[in-house]
Amino acid sequence: MTIHPDSLRDSIDMFWDREILPTLVDYIKIPNLSVAFDTNWQANGHMERAHRLAVDWLHAHSIPGWTIHDLSIPGRTPLLLLDIPGDLNKTALIYGHLDKQPEMEGWHEGFGPWTPVLKDDKLYGRGGADDGYALFAAIAALKALEGQKRTRIVILIEFSEESGSPDLPPYLESYAHLIGRPELVIALDSGAGDYERLWSTTSLRGLVSCIVDVKVLTESAHSGIASGIVPSSMRIMRQLLDRLEDPATGDTRLPELKAEIPAQRQEQAKAAAAILRGGLLESFSAVPTLRPVNDDPAELLLNNTWRPTLSVVGQGGMPPLKSAGNVLRAHTAFKLSFRLPPTVDSLRAQEIIRRVLTADPPYGAEIDVEFEQAGTGWDAPVLAPWLERATSEASQTFYGHDAAYLGLGGSIPFMGMLGEQFPEAQFLITGVLGPKSNAHGPNEFLHIPYAKKLTACVAYIVGRYAELTGA
Repeated sequence: MTIHPDSLRDSIDMFWDREILPTLVDYIKIPNLSVAFDTNWQANGHMERAHRLAVDWLHAHSIPGWTIHDLSIPGRTPLLLLDIPGDLNKTALIYGHLDKQPEMEGWHEGFGPWTPVLKDDKLYGRGGADDGYALFAAIAALKALEGQKRTRIVILIEFSEESGSPDLPPYLESYAHLIGRPELVIALDSGAGDYERLWSTTSLRGLVSCIVDVKVLTESAHSGIASGIVPSSMRIMRQLLDRLEDPATGDTRLPELKAEIPAQRQEQAKAAAAILRGGLLESFSAVPTLRPVNDDPAELLLNNTWRPTLSVVGQGGMPPLKSAGNVLRAHTAFKLSFRLPPTVDSLRAQEIIRRVLTADPPYGAEIDVEFEQAGTGWDAPVLAPWLERATSEASQTFYGHDAAYLGLGGSIPFMGMLGEQFPEAQFLITGVLGPKSNAHGPNEFLHIPYAKKLTACVAYIVGRYAELTGA
């Protein structure tokens, strides 16, 4: 074996400090919200600023022989496709994205979504961990392997992932010939159960989002005059939510949204629970008195990865507290986010949810349901022995602990697309979103020491790929 872990580690640490962290600081300053959250993204120009930052950085850190395909389709966000030739007749694809979630409230004093702050080996700000680091880390990994025999590498960076990747399919259709047929896919947009080992994601949940609007009046009325006569839109909304889930336990009441959990995934959840033990709730900023929904950590992990959940993520029709008067409001609107088991079809789930919400409206209220783009989840193929070995070796080498495997409660639409297109490929889905990193929320941070070691693991696995597969 020609890979030298110490020199690999030193090279990557230095590249991170000199070339990546300053660039991520600049990237965090750009409010390039994903298209679902900024309908005027083209006119506002923030996405183009992020795109230009990435392209300029790539030209300053070139790899011999590569081709940068800076792609565009009218009306779509851009796509970067890097083709880095190798010595071997195999292809590995590395995936990341450069769009961001909205700001959210609740940032610490002196911190903010577009205000990068370095503190305690963490870089705070929106998008650094989810998923701005991915492109730069991938380049760092490949530069650390210069002079080593390796396979061809394709790096794909999209700009609409946080909106469900609506712009990605047209690119995959038009430029499939540039990608080829990858035998290995590495995605750097996932989570980590702790910061002590390499975590590999085995499944991703699907996503269905909709806005439910309950209307009882064409204009609001005095609550003292109307209440008791006009039914409350909020009370009707509560009844509709109760059709979807048990309000005491959170269990879904729609059997069509459930799936059988494979035995292997149950065993992996038990193994991960043995590592994480009672620390699952502690990975969030919970109030001191809060209890988890179950005392069994394995059940919590299965809840989060293989069982459907419902979250109310937004509301309309309600004034803020400081301007709320004694008014019976004309309507109540909620935005609902359903996380689906990996094997449940999202379009079928939409049909079920619409039917349940609109059937027999309480009091004859007017109920509108508007769905956003849905995404079906993904369940990884059986892990090949060579990848299991390489993952274990990398984790032991750079973290000092064996790798661990667990599903992710979130979604990466691209993985489902690739899984359908390349069913023979192997997948290493990993990332830096560990405890309290808080992607999508306030105080998102990138754990810098973990990210450096993860970069080294990616380089190691790419370097070992050819050796272990006999390419």
